[in-house]
Amino acid sequence: MTLPVVCIIGRPNVGKSTLFNRILRRRQAVVDPKPGVTRDRHYAVAEWAGRSFALVDTGGLVVQSMEEMERQIAAQARLAIDEADLVVFLLDGTAAVHPDDEAIARLILRSGKPAIVAVNKIDDERRDIDVYEFTRLGPLEPIGISAMTGRAVGDLLELVVAKLPAATEEEGAEAADRPIHLAIVGRPNVGKSSLVNNLVGEARMIVSPLPGTTRDAVDTPLESAGRRFVLIDTAGLRKTARVTDQIEFYTALRSIRAIQRADIVCVMLDASQDLSVQDFRIATVAAEAGRGLFFAVNKWDLIEKDTGTSGAYVKDLQARARTFAWAPALFLSALTGQRVAKTLDLAAAIATERYRRIPTPELNQTILTDILAKPPPAVKGRFIKINYVTQAPEPPPTFVVFCNHPELIGAPYERFVTNRLRERFGFAGVPVRIRWRKKGR
Repeated sequence: MTLPVVCIIGRPNVGKSTLFNRILRRRQAVVDPKPGVTRDRHYAVAEWAGRSFALVDTGGLVVQSMEEMERQIAAQARLAIDEADLVVFLLDGTAAVHPDDEAIARLILRSGKPAIVAVNKIDDERRDIDVYEFTRLGPLEPIGISAMTGRAVGDLLELVVAKLPAATEEEGAEAADRPIHLAIVGRPNVGKSSLVNNLVGEARMIVSPLPGTTRDAVDTPLESAGRRFVLIDTAGLRKTARVTDQIEFYTALRSIRAIQRADIVCVMLDASQDLSVQDFRIATVAAEAGRGLFFAVNKWDLIEKDTGTSGAYVKDLQARARTFAWAPALFLSALTGQRVAKTLDLAAAIATERYRRIPTPELNQTILTDILAKPPPAVKGRFIKINYVTQAPEPPPTFVVFCNHPELIGAPYERFVTNRLRERFGFAGVPVRIRWRKKGR
């Protein structure tokens, strides 16, 4: 399923991160009354009324001086607008309309993108009249909300869902009947384009590149060892004046779009650089989206090595990202071609794992036996009885466990069941999901 992207934009300290957390129903973005706190951008998968979408929390749009207003606003806001399927323009209901608000509104209207104007900090009905101050920004009718208390946020989300593009389902076809979409993602200058060029040359099937739906991303079809692939290269950032602090965010935003169109995600790392939080954030998005995942450690030819170098790197990688211990690491050199061909082999193997199904009788003969041998702990005198396990039909591997009190299952026990599934059946390179259901539902 390709998820649409909803981007929250606005001036600093209007409550973007608070709204982001409110929609996700958890505290993920750091909130502080001081402007400019959201320096590391956040993105996550949100859901409302059965519809999922990628939600993006951006940093505040700051104008250094009046002379630089149009250039600064264009440099930061236009990128966010271009990458989004829907823009939520957040305003401060306790302040008058600011010139920056007017500039952002003009950019949204010129883009032609669907947009919603939300006036924040309207904490009660006595302040509803303040919303009308913002009707001067254009034809878009504003809605008053309070991200802090949650007032009218549900109404805002109803508007969001109504304006999203129609959902498209792409997971139905069997893996063997469709090409494997492999997204190459990572920070700038880690060698993504070099890897794609090398793979295309190895396959000896250079095809006219097909422009992807994401700006600066190119889809390249190729065939190798009887398998069809579509490589999604996310390399390339437009050069825009004085937006260097935005580069990591917009790289990640384009990566999100590529991930949503992919079956397998290759997160490229630079062996000569320290591991970045950004690398793991991109991997987290891939895992949450249910995509296959592996790490490609590039520029391995530049590293002085002994017999334990790769093992030490993998150990450090797993120590820093324990949640991705199931994701393999491949050491290569996109420049020399060393082990580049194994990228497609690994992607094909992970694609097979992603679509693999375990028969229900086999699940209950193995996993159910393990669970019954170590049942979940009782909660306040209530014992949890596990009935049976089955696998849902859609990828990634999703296992439904039926029991009498699914609401009492804690995260530690869910990790235990996940680990037992991996020990029994592998599933290397793919996220494994557990769904707890009450018997009879």
